[in-house]
Amino acid sequence: MSARLFIPVLSLSFAGSCFAQASDTSYIRKEWYKGDSVYVVSSDPVYINSTSVKPMKRSDYDRYTRLIFNLKKVYPYSKLTRTKLKEINEGLAKCKSDRERKDYLKVKENELFGQYEEELKNLTISQGRLLIKLIDRETKMTTYDLIKEYKGAVSAVFWQSIARIFGSNLKTTYDPYGEDQLIEELIQLLDQGLL
Repeated sequence: MSARLFIPVLSLSFAGSCFAQASDTSYIRKEWYKGDSVYVVSSDPVYINSTSVKPMKRSDYDRYTRLIFNLKKVYPYSKLTRTKLKEINEGLAKCKSDRERKDYLKVKENELFGQYEEELKNLTISQGRLLIKLIDRETKMTTYDLIKEYKGAVSAVFWQSIARIFGSNLKTTYDPYGEDQLIEELIQLLDQGLL
């Protein structure tokens, strides 16, 4: 075989082996289809975000990037809320009396305020509204219902009236197939590390 033909064939064989090892889950296999051999390439999934396909006006783009910024800031708090609620519920299950339950909740409340109060005070109103929705998404309970369950109805009504002064609503629910579809798509991308 001449050197002119040998070098391209050799380089093609290396290129094929490099492609086959591009990812841990990517591979090439040979299958038979209707009496003929066919190469099947499997690779990592490709995620397509519907919002990236549509052209946007500058104002829509600004709102979109602001939503991403706000989501990255408050989404960890909503996940933390789910984790802390699970921990608190496990602790409450061990309480034997109402007095012990109240004391336990007071200790946990002081602990949480001491740890997160300053950070949460610095959230903007739009970030607070987004957090209310995301807490509903993570816990399957509105913020109002959570306050009512753990602090009582009077406290829930008080905080709802404060929220209403600022144009928010603690009874806001999360609708991943309706008005919050874009938020859900962004969360999926965020969870996969693509955002």
